Amino acid sequence: MKAGLKVSLALCILSTLVAGCGTRVPASKYKEGTYTGEAQGQNGPVKVSVEIKSDRISAVKVVEHKETPGISDAAIERVPRAIVEKQSTEVDAVSGATVTSKAIMQATKKAIQQAQK
Repeated sequence: MKAGLKVSLALCILSTLVAGCGTRVPASKYKEGTYTGEAQGQNGPVKVSVEIKSDRISAVKVVEHKETPGISDAAIERVPRAIVEKQSTEVDAVSGATVTSKAIMQATKKAIQQAQK
């Protein structure tokens, strides 16, 4: 094989390998923004606000509820934080406030579904 042909073949193979190994930016899974979701709690609807940034759940806040003060407080504080930390709506429910915990998870899930592309 002639030297020129060897070089051309080597360059062709190298360019194919480089093109195939290029860094690809993964497609976004979510549209950035703030979304709301609602699910039934113990005493009525529980409404949450979910903020999506850089393809992640950046914040979850309970914005409206009629749950019993004192009983639901721990769930309203802990469950949103756990969702953000775990990046999942499948987190542990707070003992004694299971219905409220599950409502927060379900409402968050509904909000996230709105953000999906």
